[in-house]
Amino acid sequence: MTQAYNAPFVELERLTKTFGTRKAVEDFTLTIQRGDCIGLIGPNGAGKTTLLKMVSGILQASRGSVSINGKKIEQQRALIGYLPQYPQFHDWMTAEEVLSFYGQLSGGKKTALQARVLEVLGTVGLAESGKRKVGGFSGGMKQRLGIAQAIIHRPEFVILDEPVSALDPIGRREVLDLIGGIKQSATVIFSTHILGDAQEICNRFCIMRMGQKLEDFYYSDWTKSKQTNALFIECRLVNQAWINHVQKMARVYVRDNAVQLEALEPDEAWVRRILSSLLEYNVEFSKIEAGKLSLEDYFIQLVGGKDE
Repeated sequence: MTQAYNAPFVELERLTKTFGTRKAVEDFTLTIQRGDCIGLIGPNGAGKTTLLKMVSGILQASRGSVSINGKKIEQQRALIGYLPQYPQFHDWMTAEEVLSFYGQLSGGKKTALQARVLEVLGTVGLAESGKRKVGGFSGGMKQRLGIAQAIIHRPEFVILDEPVSALDPIGRREVLDLIGGIKQSATVIFSTHILGDAQEICNRFCIMRMGQKLEDFYYSDWTKSKQTNALFIECRLVNQAWINHVQKMARVYVRDNAVQLEALEPDEAWVRRILSSLLEYNVEFSKIEAGKLSLEDYFIQLVGGKDE
């Protein structure tokens, strides 16, 4: 599915990473537009962290390439802000010292960074903790500091690896709000297996499993195509002959006695034909709902379970 945006900003071309005989990521291709906020969705072990490390330039790909504005990633690292899944800092440094250090690594001058450090600490809600040593920070505070170090140099492309997975509900809420603010001025991709979080702030989703891309879609397009052409039917008993029949005009997913139907293509008469088939095959049902398919349902259908 596509949506009109400007020329490609970031391009991933057949990215592959092999560890021994195991392919952690295989032939992963993705074109990212400016303004995208992409939720990289997948179960644990899907290869999300490995992929993001290659995109950020931290991990060298076994094959494939990453480019920003048509230039190799090595020439564009100043445009990237990166938050690892488990940000690590020296406990003896203060938050201000951490940000000043990372700002200088990105090419900033120490004296010129002072105002920016205070600004970013305010942005992430740590304005009152700038002179505290990081060793005394809670997990949520460290995560917010990690986001601060990722944006200290005003990057155009921000990469966040599982930014909320280890946080309590309050910490998750704070970090999601931060990401919502970051996406106003930067292109964002972040990995997660918490679909509700991604659905709240992302305009685009990329689903992966076992190192491969399964789907890539803009949420507005998905909502239009999946929810307006879907039926959820709670059957008293699933009739296999009926299932065989409707498979000719729908993608069919069965879980216990719940049947999910998606139209193979837009068709105004599709719902009427499905309902007629219920009578034709004497299917007993207790509930019918249109447009029932949720992003979580779709994810489960694609992924099916955890990767090993």
